[in-house]
Amino acid sequence: MAYSAGTFDILIIGAGHAGIEAALAGARLGCMVLCVTTHLDAVGNLPCNPSIGGTAKGQLVRELDALGGEMGRAADATGIQFRMLNRGKGPAVYSPRCQSDRMAYRAYMRAALEAEPRLRLIQDECVNLLIEDGGIAGVELSGGGQYAARAVVLATGTFLRAKTFIGEAVRSSGPDGLMSADGLSPRLTALGLRLRRFKTGTPPRIDSSTVNYSSMEPQYGDAEPQGFSFAAEFEPRNTVECHLTYTSPEAHAAILGGLDRSPLYGGAIEGTGPRYCPSIEDKLVRFPDKARHQIFLEPCGERTREVYLQGLSTSLPEDVQLGFVRAIPGLEEAHIMRPGYAIEYDCLDPLQLDSTLMVRHIPGLFAAGQVCGSSGYEEAAVQGFVAGVNAAHRVLGRDTLILQRDNGYIGTLIDDLTTRGTEEPYRMMTSRCEHRLLCRQDNADRRLMHIGHALGLVSDARLTHMEAEYQAAEAEVKRLDTVIAPPSAAVNALLEGCGTAPLSGRGASLQALLRRPEMGYEALGPLDSGRPALSKKVIEQVEIAVKYQGYIERQQAAALDARRMEGRALPEGIDYLSLHALRTEARIKLDAQRPRTLGQASRISGVSPSDISALIIYLSSREDLADKR
Repeated sequence: MAYSAGTFDILIIGAGHAGIEAALAGARLGCMVLCVTTHLDAVGNLPCNPSIGGTAKGQLVRELDALGGEMGRAADATGIQFRMLNRGKGPAVYSPRCQSDRMAYRAYMRAALEAEPRLRLIQDECVNLLIEDGGIAGVELSGGGQYAARAVVLATGTFLRAKTFIGEAVRSSGPDGLMSADGLSPRLTALGLRLRRFKTGTPPRIDSSTVNYSSMEPQYGDAEPQGFSFAAEFEPRNTVECHLTYTSPEAHAAILGGLDRSPLYGGAIEGTGPRYCPSIEDKLVRFPDKARHQIFLEPCGERTREVYLQGLSTSLPEDVQLGFVRAIPGLEEAHIMRPGYAIEYDCLDPLQLDSTLMVRHIPGLFAAGQVCGSSGYEEAAVQGFVAGVNAAHRVLGRDTLILQRDNGYIGTLIDDLTTRGTEEPYRMMTSRCEHRLLCRQDNADRRLMHIGHALGLVSDARLTHMEAEYQAAEAEVKRLDTVIAPPSAAVNALLEGCGTAPLSGRGASLQALLRRPEMGYEALGPLDSGRPALSKKVIEQVEIAVKYQGYIERQQAAALDARRMEGRALPEGIDYLSLHALRTEARIKLDAQRPRTLGQASRISGVSPSDISALIIYLSSREDLADKR
C-alpha cells in the first residue's frame, strides 16, 4: 500500500561514488536531500579495485577536489600507499593513485553523509519514479513510501537488474553478493528511456598468508607521497607494499582449458564489456602470442589479509580459477577468499542526457555514474557532483553548471558521454583530453577552484591560498629571467655536473638554464643567492611553466580556437530536419541530440565537417537577416 512518506528537495537513488557526491553537493548547497541505498553498510563500497586514482582518473579526483567534492579528502584519509604514475613521461600525464583501505573508505564516506544536517539516509529500493506534468515529482520505494521531490538523481551503479556469473553459476545479484535492484528498469523503459546492457568484472581475492612474496617484485609507494586534496587536511602515508608477479604457461593452459565453461564465450553473458579492461580469458584469446601478463597483488586494507589480484579479472568457474591462480609464481598455495565474477547490468544510453546530466525529456530527472554508461569510481564521482549541483541549482533557481572540454577532464568526460555516446563502458584516459598539457593534475586548483568557490563549496581561505601560490610562481618565473649566470669556472662546473653543456662567451639567465632538460630548479640554487623561500607546489609550477612554455602557448592557442567554436551558440528552435543542406544522418542526429553549440555539434557521431560548414552558413544567414531587421 503506497503512502506519503515525506518531501525533500532532492532524492538520490544510490549511495555509491556518484550518489555520495550528488548527495553531499546538494545538501551543502542548502537543499534537503534524501539518499536511498539498498544496503547502508555498503555506502562508498569499493567492490572492484581497492584504489582511487590512476592514469586520467587521478586527474578527475583532483579536479573534483578543486570544485569542492569529497573523494580526494576521503582517499587521503584512508589511503595506505600513494604513487604518482607516469613519472617517466611529461607532466601532462602525471597521475596520482592510492591504494585504499576498503573498510576505512566506506566508514569515512558514511560518516561524511551522516554529518550533513540537511541529508538523510534510508535503506530501501526505489521501484518507481513519480511523474507530474511531464516532469519528476518524486519516487516510490519498495515498502510503499512515496517521497515527493523537485529533483531526482539516478546513481544506481551496476545494480539495475544485475546478474553475476561465476562459470555456470548465475544469479541475480549486485557487486559483493548484494541484492540487485530489479524494480526500476521496467519503469524507466515505460518512461521512454533507452536501456542497454553492459558488463564488467572482478578478479579473485586471496589470503595474503598463503602467498609466497619472495618470488615477486615489491612495489613501493613514493618516498614523498602526494595526496589528492589541495586542502592537505590529511598527510598521505605508505603503510603497505604491493607486489608484482606474472602469469605462466601453465596458468594460460588452465584458463584456455576452461573456456568451454566460460559464460563469456558460451553466450550466457549478453552485455558489452570494457575494451580497456578485459578479463584474463579475453586477454589470452585476443593476444595469443603474449607469453605472460602482469598481476599486481594489492592489499584491501590494513586490518584484513584479503589481497586483490589486479589484472586477473575473470568469470570462469571456481575450480578453474583455483587451478590457474595456483599456477602463477608465488601463488602456488593461494587460498581464494572471493572468486572473481562478471556482472551484467542495465544502464542508460547517455545520449538521452544534456550537459547538466539531466534527462532531456523528463525535467528534474538526472543521472550519474555507471548508470550513464561509464566505468570506474572516479568517473562516477565527478558525474555525481555535477548532477548534484545541477539538481540543487534547479531547485534553488540558480544557473546550471556546465564544464567545458577545456576546463579539464570532467568537462571532457561529460561531453563525450552526452555528445558522442558510448557503445561500451566508458573509461577516462589522458588521450581523450585534447588539452591535457593545460589540464594537468597539478593545476586543477587553478583551473577549477574559482568555480567551486562561486558555487559556495570552496572556502575563501582555500581560494586565497591557491591564488597566492600561483602569484608566487609567476613572480618567480619573471625573476629567474632577470638573474644572469656568468660563464665562470664555478658555473660551468655546476652545469657539467648536471650533465649539460657549459656556458661560453656570454652568460645566460637562470630561466634559460632551467629550460634545459637536465636542469632542475633546486640544482640552480648555488647560482641564485637572492632566491625566495618557496613551497614544493610553487617550485613545481615554476619548472613546468619554464620548461614547457612553448608547448603550453601552442596548446593555449588551440584551446582558444576550440573555445570560439564552443562559443557559437545554436538556437534552441532550429528545425534541423528541414535543413536540406545537411546530410540525412546529420539532420536526424542533430534533431535528436539538440546540441547547445557548434563545437558540440561537431563532436556528434555522424555529423561531418561539411555538415558543420553548412550549419555555419545557415547561422550566418540568420544573423544577416536579424541585422537587416
